[in-house]
Amino acid sequence: MAEAAPTTNGVGGGIGAILAAGDRDFLVRNSGEQVKISSIEASPVALYFSASWCPPCRRFTPKLIETYKELASEGKSFEVVFVSGDQNEEAFNEYFAKMPWLAVPFSDSEGREGLNGRFKVNGIPNLVILDAKTGEVYTDDGVPFVSEYGVEAYPFTPERIIELKEQEKAAKANQTIQSVLGTSTRDYLISNKGDKVPISELEGKYVGLCFLVNGYGPVDEFTDVLAKIYEKLKEVGEKFEVVAVSLDSDESSFNESFAKMPWLAIPQGDKMCEKLVSYFELSSLPTLVLIGTDGKTLNTNVADIIEEHGFEAWEGFPFSSEKLEILAEKAKAKAASQTLESLLISGDLDFVIGKDGAKVPVSELVGKTVLLYFSAKWCGPCRAFLPTLVKEYNKIKENNSDFEIVFISSDRDQSSFDEFFSEMPWMALPLEDERKAFLKKTFRIRGIPSLVAIGPTGQTVSKDAKAQLMIHGADAFPFTEERLEELQKELDEMAKGWPEKLKHELHEEHELVLLRRGPRGTYGCDGCEEMGSSWSYRCDECDFDLHPKCALAKEEKKGEEDGKAAEEAPAGYVCEGDVCRKA
Repeated sequence: MAEAAPTTNGVGGGIGAILAAGDRDFLVRNSGEQVKISSIEASPVALYFSASWCPPCRRFTPKLIETYKELASEGKSFEVVFVSGDQNEEAFNEYFAKMPWLAVPFSDSEGREGLNGRFKVNGIPNLVILDAKTGEVYTDDGVPFVSEYGVEAYPFTPERIIELKEQEKAAKANQTIQSVLGTSTRDYLISNKGDKVPISELEGKYVGLCFLVNGYGPVDEFTDVLAKIYEKLKEVGEKFEVVAVSLDSDESSFNESFAKMPWLAIPQGDKMCEKLVSYFELSSLPTLVLIGTDGKTLNTNVADIIEEHGFEAWEGFPFSSEKLEILAEKAKAKAASQTLESLLISGDLDFVIGKDGAKVPVSELVGKTVLLYFSAKWCGPCRAFLPTLVKEYNKIKENNSDFEIVFISSDRDQSSFDEFFSEMPWMALPLEDERKAFLKKTFRIRGIPSLVAIGPTGQTVSKDAKAQLMIHGADAFPFTEERLEELQKELDEMAKGWPEKLKHELHEEHELVLLRRGPRGTYGCDGCEEMGSSWSYRCDECDFDLHPKCALAKEEKKGEEDGKAAEEAPAGYVCEGDVCRKA
């Protein structure tokens, strides 16, 4: 690749020196036409590092095409050069065929690699925007700027980005319901019947902005509850409106979800939907932003409050500190009145099932410590954890008859449920049991495997019994705070006899120092790969920890492996480490 003399910013002078390589002094269009680099008159020029195999690239490319065409229609000078990361020319051609700009020829792999190295491209999509005349890099972070601002970011200089940020800051300071929901060409919202409702009708009301993705389970469940709260607040005379902000990519998907909702919406495909994602720094779903009667943001997400309290959350509206205290007191009273029967009995459903499918009355579990085991066969961490749970269950049962586990499955079919349940020596709720949804909601189960411990009185004694079991094994029984304190004292007494420092073959670089982590200071052991707490042998410099039992043992033991073929997690779940969470 031809190099020009470097400037102070580390980039050679001019786009020609940057893009030319060897004997090649041209770029190509998707028609096959060769275009002399020297003929490029546009400035700025963006180098678009992308590939057809990359899902984020495929999502961003249409946005970049839209911005490119819109700038062209406005007569603004701008060019894009595609630098492909595809594996073969066929994939390159198919992807490039959709692009209206130029590209480095796929055959020039050395030139493409040189550009990747020059601009230190470690991930795609990546958009480097330059001054074509000087080669000055305006930004090497063009993807979020184009995604967030589109043509408004032009000419993509640092000064323009700063200006946009200042405008955004000022907009938030002077926010009104019109500035949040409207545009220069649209001053209305729509109902699911197609009616246009002026945004001005929302002035003086509390407005909830509900971000939606049709078919995503947690959002669907949330909007069902929100609809009931919405109707109740209307009934008691509260000035409250909800506006759907759809993140669906197609109109039919939006229409399907919106048809079930009693509130208003920003029209599907409106650019304001994307802007609100950035404006409110959307980080999770479900999200319900609450706007006050003055048009200012009261809370960037009250969805957690609604998920925690369910329909009863309406009593806390508009979720001021005083109202939230009332909700907290009611939740506390409700928890105090909790019994095993209130958790596991619903109408005629007053049983769990045993290994032979026999119905076991819930009354037979009353007075025992019961673990509710949320799990599924498709979940790799669940399969890996099961042998440990079975082993510790058997140990506890040897000395405590007043103990049981109830399996609550997230499996997708009966055969998977039956196969997984066959490996368990305890009880379960039937696969399609309606009580499962109530229990997941009550304990806010976000990931599996998860263990909730219910004490003999029916009160919840631990919402994270899995961690206690992994750390202490059967000794964690009955999973109460008092038992954890006892175990901590025992460990502290044992630690008096352990060496303060030691060398270990798993970490020969530095000495390991005995460290008290505190009763809630959990860590992952780099020896057995299981969870630890309270005490560890640690190297701060290398972020390395060993259980005292691993550090002091002569031979390290690896954690148990499930040895079973992995199954694909269903949509909406991501398996990371030892847990599968809702995405």
